[in-house]
Amino acid sequence: MKKYLVIGNPIEHSLSPKLHNHWIKNEDIEAIYEKQKLNENEIENLILEIREKKIHGVNVTVPFKRKIINYLDDLSFEAKKTQSVNTIYLKNNKVIGHNTDIEGFELSIQNLKFDIADKKIFILGAGGVVPSIIFAINKMKVSEIIVSNRTKSKAEELKNLFKNLKIVEWGDIPEFDMIINATSVGLNKDDKINLDFYKIGKNKLFYDVIYNPNQTNFLITGKKLGNKTENGKLMFIYQELSAFNLWHGIKPKINDKVIKLLHND
Repeated sequence: MKKYLVIGNPIEHSLSPKLHNHWIKNEDIEAIYEKQKLNENEIENLILEIREKKIHGVNVTVPFKRKIINYLDDLSFEAKKTQSVNTIYLKNNKVIGHNTDIEGFELSIQNLKFDIADKKIFILGAGGVVPSIIFAINKMKVSEIIVSNRTKSKAEELKNLFKNLKIVEWGDIPEFDMIINATSVGLNKDDKINLDFYKIGKNKLFYDVIYNPNQTNFLITGKKLGNKTENGKLMFIYQELSAFNLWHGIKPKINDKVIKLLHND
């Protein structure tokens, strides 16, 4: 039986096993998918297990999307461009890092039918998923990308990958059409992003990459202020679908049953 994993720290919130094991069962594949809390000093051993085919594929979440790159043999085009890896597989005895977050985000926005061309996008955070989001929205021809992070220097580092960014101080709220919470604030239900959104007006899009819980305080605030809201559920499903297809050569359908699997609150 083949073994697949999602690794991260924390990892309790991840619904990846629920989704993958549902598809594995439906497609009658002899495999199991588990989650594993990992420390950085355990990455080397994990890669060895992939080489020895004890583990056949790995999804990567916070805080390892960039840290794991040094342990891999090669990167896909998408992973190189973003310096971010969320999917690992073995090919020709090489451990390859790939990025399916780009496709996941892009397809989730298309599904929303919210045209972001010529729009101003404001991103909170500068962590693992942010380069993927920036890569995706650059393809969608937005007018401006603004980034704010508590540690400003980390946001400035993104300019090494993307020259067209505007960096603002944490707490500053620029004019925007869409705001994306790409921080981990919201994984706990009581978490709040202490920013003042009350002067921004209505009819913006509040997008949270967090999918568990379904409604973060960030989204609740956005809705109260008369804005459209969306969590990261579809981005999560689409990027997991891409990883599943990469490992198994099968693209399962996304239906109501799959979406309901992720109702975890």
